[in-house]
Amino acid sequence: MRVIELENVAYSYGGGELLSDISLRLAPGSFHFLTGPSGAGKSTLLKLCYLELAPTAGRVQLFERPSEGYSRDEVARARQRIGVVHQDCQFLDHLPLAENIALPLTVAGRDVEAERGNIAELLRWVGLEAHADALPPSLSGGERQRAALARAVVMSPDIVLADEPTGNVDWEMGQRLLQLLVELNKMGKTILVATHDLTLIRTAKSKVAARVLRISKRRLQLAGADL
Repeated sequence: MRVIELENVAYSYGGGELLSDISLRLAPGSFHFLTGPSGAGKSTLLKLCYLELAPTAGRVQLFERPSEGYSRDEVARARQRIGVVHQDCQFLDHLPLAENIALPLTVAGRDVEAERGNIAELLRWVGLEAHADALPPSLSGGERQRAALARAVVMSPDIVLADEPTGNVDWEMGQRLLQLLVELNKMGKTILVATHDLTLIRTAKSKVAARVLRISKRRLQLAGADL
């Protein structure tokens, strides 16, 4: 089984082709890094994976179903099985942190009150239990990224896609975020992390069997063994 599969996918933007002939297969429980220079299309590739964008050529399959076969409601349900950590994580500044983390449950029509214990445990897992009632503007960059990860996994997704999750934090916080992603992978989650941080990748390879992919000249390739 493959949870995500891209077959000869291309994506054009602004009249030019950003990605070309991309093929990618993510098996359940796998861990992948996606590298490449700024502007290479890493974020775009992630968006293709969770159906935020549609390819201009080729085929995307999600949970072994072609994306073109999904209705709008089915896309929404499929996305509940995918947790996304954005580089520039946005929160509702007037809501306490615990309520922000619970937002995906609210959107999905779940009983948030019945999930309070799970939310509290999630806050402990990311080390933010003391900030449950804090408003997002009071959080540091590292705290916001950990909160973004907590929100991404509150629905217990099968897949976690993280876009430069350590891009705005220091080395120590980056290692802490990496450890959380490794723990999720050991729980059976499929992980795909877009990053330009080669030191993070080298550290990760001592903790988890990670495959490293690189976007270069619009195409996807297996990164060299020197990483």
